[in-house]
Amino acid sequence: MISPPDIGLLISSTLTYGAPLIIAGMGSITSEISGVVNIGIEGQMTIGAFTCAAVSVITGNPWIGLAAGAAAGAFFGLLHALASITFKADQTISGIAINLLAPGAAIYFCKAIFDGSTQTRPVELTGKLPVVLGNLFADGSFLNYTFKNYVSVYACLVLAFLVWFLIIKTRLGLRIRSVGEHPRAAATLGINVFSVRYFCVILSGILAALGGAVIPLSTVSYFFPSIISGQGFIAIAAVIFGKFKPKNTVLACLLFGFCKSLSLTLGNPKFGLSVSTHLLNMIPYIITLLVLFFIGRSHAPAASGKIYDPAGTA
Repeated sequence: MISPPDIGLLISSTLTYGAPLIIAGMGSITSEISGVVNIGIEGQMTIGAFTCAAVSVITGNPWIGLAAGAAAGAFFGLLHALASITFKADQTISGIAINLLAPGAAIYFCKAIFDGSTQTRPVELTGKLPVVLGNLFADGSFLNYTFKNYVSVYACLVLAFLVWFLIIKTRLGLRIRSVGEHPRAAATLGINVFSVRYFCVILSGILAALGGAVIPLSTVSYFFPSIISGQGFIAIAAVIFGKFKPKNTVLACLLFGFCKSLSLTLGNPKFGLSVSTHLLNMIPYIITLLVLFFIGRSHAPAASGKIYDPAGTA
């Protein structure tokens, strides 16, 4: 029998598992609407998770770890921008390279820093990251369980709102969208297409890395090689499911977060389900495939994935 605290815990863990997807999804959207495909979200999440965990352990300050994770994401976002914008490389191949390079770099530096181990030491969060909202209610109550998340989880939601506001409500957001739809027309209006795309791709790397960084600060307390396990690709799927709209993407990410939370809840021995945990862990990925199968056509920005050449005619 599921009790109200169990439901509250389900909601809380939905936010916990959905928050990294939300912020990584915002990163994917930011790049896509400017016309640059970034499938390197998975790798950028991985390097963000490692850098945040490692720096948090070394400095004892998770806030510095988050900043370092964002910086690592900016670096790999810059690499993707250089390859796909300046050198006009195939954006998909560049993204694949990021997905190979970033996790490899994370494991290499992890071994170098932590005496040959592919795992960091645990991040100490007690007293460092506050648990907000949940502490306002009685211990063990429905609301206590519902809102008992680290502040880093809610920071992801706030950051997602800021990205939505940037894209939809500001002049810069209008320029970004115009560059993604028709870069040549935007250029005739005096918009620097390269600068806008550089900004968006680097910001995409920062957001994706923060999506990875929040994981060792909310669900697990250390970095290990499989910490992301396809969540970057799920975030991209959520963007497609959300038809490249920020609000729809947030809802899609919460759906996937709910599926992950549900798989863990159903695996609790108290419910007496004799189902393999491996099968339960497949739920989020199965839902991803089903959603993409039934969603129908999702139209990306017109110039997404297309190389912009000022001297050309396209």
